[in-house]
Amino acid sequence: MENNTNNSSRYYELVPKLLSQVEKVIIGKTNVVKMLIAALLSGGHVLIEDVPGTGKTTLAMTLAKATSLSCRRVQFTPDVMASDITGFTMYNKESERFEYRSGLVMSNIFIADEINRTSPKTQSALLEAMEEKKVTVDGVAHILPDPFMVIATENEFGYVGTYPLPEAQLDRFLIKLSVGYPSAEDEAMILYNRKNGDPISNVEPVCSAEDIKNCIAEVRATHIDAAIYKYIVDIVAATRSHPFSALGASPRASIALMRAAQSIAFMEGRNFVTPEDVAAMVPYVLPHRIHLTQEAKVKRIEVGFVIGEIMKAVRPPFKGNE
Repeated sequence: MENNTNNSSRYYELVPKLLSQVEKVIIGKTNVVKMLIAALLSGGHVLIEDVPGTGKTTLAMTLAKATSLSCRRVQFTPDVMASDITGFTMYNKESERFEYRSGLVMSNIFIADEINRTSPKTQSALLEAMEEKKVTVDGVAHILPDPFMVIATENEFGYVGTYPLPEAQLDRFLIKLSVGYPSAEDEAMILYNRKNGDPISNVEPVCSAEDIKNCIAEVRATHIDAAIYKYIVDIVAATRSHPFSALGASPRASIALMRAAQSIAFMEGRNFVTPEDVAAMVPYVLPHRIHLTQEAKVKRIEVGFVIGEIMKAVRPPFKGNE
């Protein structure tokens, strides 16, 4: 038991180290960085939507360097093909057989830059990878590196020449983030840090792929009381019955909310989940999975309003089991 406790303590200590390294580059966005790390420790994927130039891709690349995970980035355009992502088979004349040539998705962190600018066919190439952590090419399954994470970005404005992500793909993203503009003080610090070069060069790896895998295992071992399970299910079920909801969150969303809450508890150095952990992750896990009715759109009601009503209506348990 003592060895397990010592191991857990060591993994808890990785979180502030990882946070400090990423914040060498991403200034004034502590909560955004924490959410990205939480998704990594959940074994989930992240969609970052914001205006151009706010550091979406930089955030993803900085996380990759701080974790020493392999990383590949693809700038999605209409001419990117599905085989570029998944890989393809090619006939080898010397061996007289077909051989698999790995695609760009064969990495620990796959950065899909402006994912909504490529065709639906290419977008769908990521569906199997995101859900099952493998790709199937010509009937043969190829397992992706472990851990595996997709960080996709898209611009909030500029819909000309874009292909909106289908519901099935949105549902595969554990959380959706928005970086937002920095404050004037933080922006001045960004300028100072970049005066003499790219601050990513100062980021040092603080963990390995094996450390991240062990952290994910610790996160999944984080205790959840029966009352917390019910709280999660009640919240997700309420998204399906709300009068302004045309499409509510799926059971996959319940799993995502559970994993995200476990990650936050782990990042706080706890081995149990509280109702506050669940509530803290709702704004990141559920909004992109809920589609509003036409009536709600006419009334200019936003998803945040619906989420707020649900959180007021669903009564949290008094406490988890500590």
